[in-house]
Amino acid sequence: MKKKIAVVALTGILAAGPAFASGYRIPEQSVNSTALSGAYVANTPGADASYYNPANMSWLENKWQTEASLTWINLASIEYTDNAVASRNSGSRTEDFAMPNLHVVSPEYNNFRFGLSVVSPYGLSKRWDNAFPRSTAEEFTLKTYELNPTISYKINNELSIGGGVRVLYAEGVVKSNGAGIGLPIARDMTGDTTEYGYNLALTYRPSDNLAFAATYRSKIDMNIEGDARLSLSGNQLYNGYAEVSVPAPAVLSLATSYTCNSGKTTAEFTYDKTFWNAYDKLDFNYGPTLTNSTLILYFDNPKAKNWSNSDAFRFGLTHKVNTQWTVMAGFAIDKTPVPDQTLGFELPDSNAKIYSCGVRYQASENLNIGAAYLFDDKESRTVANAAPNPNGTFDNSAAHLVTAGLQYRF
Repeated sequence: MKKKIAVVALTGILAAGPAFASGYRIPEQSVNSTALSGAYVANTPGADASYYNPANMSWLENKWQTEASLTWINLASIEYTDNAVASRNSGSRTEDFAMPNLHVVSPEYNNFRFGLSVVSPYGLSKRWDNAFPRSTAEEFTLKTYELNPTISYKINNELSIGGGVRVLYAEGVVKSNGAGIGLPIARDMTGDTTEYGYNLALTYRPSDNLAFAATYRSKIDMNIEGDARLSLSGNQLYNGYAEVSVPAPAVLSLATSYTCNSGKTTAEFTYDKTFWNAYDKLDFNYGPTLTNSTLILYFDNPKAKNWSNSDAFRFGLTHKVNTQWTVMAGFAIDKTPVPDQTLGFELPDSNAKIYSCGVRYQASENLNIGAAYLFDDKESRTVANAAPNPNGTFDNSAAHLVTAGLQYRF
């Protein structure tokens, strides 16, 4: 299948993380990052440094470092209560899916280290059965896979730099059907795409106990091409080419960590800024055979988004109980970028508070086993928009994440 993707789907696809982080991100790509609510940039003692801060690979033990983990994600049913029409009240389906990842870091070669991460940085599964939300968001599903080779260079004992190339593959499904509310239009789109970006990192360690770090992930313009199937009154009027460009925004992370208690306890604060202001509109185009005025009105005219930059504040605490056991805990405040005027059923996003904990066990000299749990609690949100967009309150938006994994050194 060539680059094919649901064109209007991108409205929801880039909403891929309403239960994980602002917009569409899934920051949790390892046991430690889940356990620490994403406060995992300045202090990254495992192979997942390759993804979270490649500059920190310089200070890992001079061996091959590997980590493999699996995250189970449960998305709670989101309850919608309409302000005016009770028959529009509804709930989204509960969703469950698994997300594997892998991290590898090489030994040192003349102050260079090399890493590789395979992660799933974005993801969405949102389905509505009630007629009103189905008119715009019967199903939005996104799966992504990122290959991120990285490199670090240790300038001296205090300073290291790093970076890498991001290769992102995404596949998505979108369906909507307005027949239940007297709007006889439907869409059914599927597809995939491959895009590229980069990431940069720097860590400064003035002492063994203190670290300052900065990382940057570039914006990736998802230049989507593919096929769309659009129907009116049960008749398919269009089945052909479609294209759209939507940004996966840049992310800047600034972090500091401090280790005390004879090296047993480490605290970290991380600040994330996601540059969602790049997402000001959704403008898609079709082939010359799309001439129906109704389809053009709903599917072709540009849609304003006007998202704003969003901030996240993350706090993490790691404590070594003894030579075998390590415990972790985290808390984060995550702000939504979506204004009331453009919030829809494909992205009922809101501000969130995130709570997490985890444990690691040193099973042998080279093998470490870990598990973590995270709860993402979204605030209730009320909007007042014209149909078919929501005019009501969203409640019970939440996610549960459980991550289990192995670290092995050789």
